[in-house]
Amino acid sequence: MNSIDFWFSIGSTYTYLTVMRLPSVEASSGVPFVWRPFNVRTIMVEQNNIPFAKKPVKLAYMWRDIERRAAKYGLPVAVPAPYPLANLALANQVALLGMREGWGREYVIETYRLWFQAGHPAGSEPTLSDSLRRIGQEPARVLDLAGSPKIEQALEAETAAARDRGVFGAPTFDVDGEVFWGDDRLEDAISWRRHGRVT
Repeated sequence: MNSIDFWFSIGSTYTYLTVMRLPSVEASSGVPFVWRPFNVRTIMVEQNNIPFAKKPVKLAYMWRDIERRAAKYGLPVAVPAPYPLANLALANQVALLGMREGWGREYVIETYRLWFQAGHPAGSEPTLSDSLRRIGQEPARVLDLAGSPKIEQALEAETAAARDRGVFGAPTFDVDGEVFWGDDRLEDAISWRRHGRVT
């Protein structure tokens, strides 16, 4: 079965819910996903989209909503988690490098686990190095490569590709140009892949 592009950005809070359950969803559904990191902050700035952090009522709702949905999925969560992230771009550059080298999914899952279950902000030290060590990667090597102009430019290119696909937030699922935004649209995206409609 053809894959679904999973556009995500470490820094997106609701992406925790998707990242932590997607491996089991892939296994049970038989639908493969291509994990594609991008810089959601770049797109939000372009859209003049003010983050939740400056909207206290909406921020409180977001944390409670994530807490409810995590309970629904049986996921542990400790909210509020540190937010927003100071080093969003670097966190996603590491993810992009990891996707190219084959350890990206493990890094993203561990990063979100440390962020949303232990309260350690993703992309900052010591969390960044800890997440890499936990999946068997050498932080010095990874951070040197992830901080290179080549990977910086690659993340910019992926962000442009996301924009061109109509992606405006994370998580987003792209089924051959049919865009589904939000963790709660994951099952709709799978249905579209299978049937060409939401069932």
